[in-house]
Amino acid sequence: MLRFDFTGLGASEGEFANTNFSSNIGDLVAAADYLRGHHEAPKLLVGHSLGGAAVLKAAPLIDEVLAVSTIGAPSDPDHVRHNFDAQLDDIKADGEATVSLAGREFKIKKQFLDDIATQSITDAVAGMRKALLVFHAPMDSTVSIDNAGVIFQAAKHPKSFVSLDKADHLLTRREDGNYVAKILSAWASRFLPELDDGLISPSQGEVTVREAGEGIFPQVIAAGRHRMRGDEPEKVGGTDSGPDPYSYLLAGLGACTSMTIRMYAERKGYPLERAEVRLKHAKVHATDCEECETKSGKIDVIQREIELLGDLTEEQRTDLLRIADRCPVHRTLHSEIHIESVLVV
Repeated sequence: MLRFDFTGLGASEGEFANTNFSSNIGDLVAAADYLRGHHEAPKLLVGHSLGGAAVLKAAPLIDEVLAVSTIGAPSDPDHVRHNFDAQLDDIKADGEATVSLAGREFKIKKQFLDDIATQSITDAVAGMRKALLVFHAPMDSTVSIDNAGVIFQAAKHPKSFVSLDKADHLLTRREDGNYVAKILSAWASRFLPELDDGLISPSQGEVTVREAGEGIFPQVIAAGRHRMRGDEPEKVGGTDSGPDPYSYLLAGLGACTSMTIRMYAERKGYPLERAEVRLKHAKVHATDCEECETKSGKIDVIQREIELLGDLTEEQRTDLLRIADRCPVHRTLHSEIHIESVLVV
């Protein structure tokens, strides 16, 4: 994945005033050329605001692209002109002026206006022949929702639209950004080839863990045909791209507990509707644990809450709680465990 801001925007250096819409398209094509030469050509383009209009224009120029998504994009680059109507006379008279867009100030030159006036997005969308997903917020005060309708109508199928409800133009609320990411990921998986993580699916009962190569902590986990992520929270230097190791430990115990309860309830004919297991892990001083044999240092304590739903008698509930302690993972954690480590060369 390659993420970048256009010149003078976001974290990119340079002067936005020295760019125009055509140069933005050129930057996108140049970025695709770089990826093609050094890694692999992009198959998905995602653009926000005017960047969304740019990816719509650039997509037909990048053969490998299979899908495109826009977020709060104008249907016509010239549409952004209305955001600085008050400065148009100054721009025409002086050749440039400082304008305010989405709470930020930008210097706009006359050449920028001349360039966007010549651009047509709908023609590019109609002939794009790529899968399209349009995100837009109905209350977007910077780029109105009408733009999404124009883009959507111009596109050929497959095409989709997702309303961003109360989000603002910049998606400043973290939950809005997360929502877009989740929907985009699920949608794109329908059109993009599955990524090869290089892990051979291990045999039943075996697990393979490999560094993801994305920072310090992220891991790729293979369990049979299943793929998972492991990471650490941001507060300890991770990226929170997956559960931490202790969460997986708790998940294993919780899943085993629930499965064991279900299996026993089915065998006994108990009217169990659903079992829910909630777990927490902590390290406490051994002296605070009345049931522990060790009385020095700290020990690991797992708190497990089991909720049983259904028309169960107290006797049946007690019986199911008893059987929960007999789940295989629970018994493994209570047994003596020896871990053999072998260095493979």
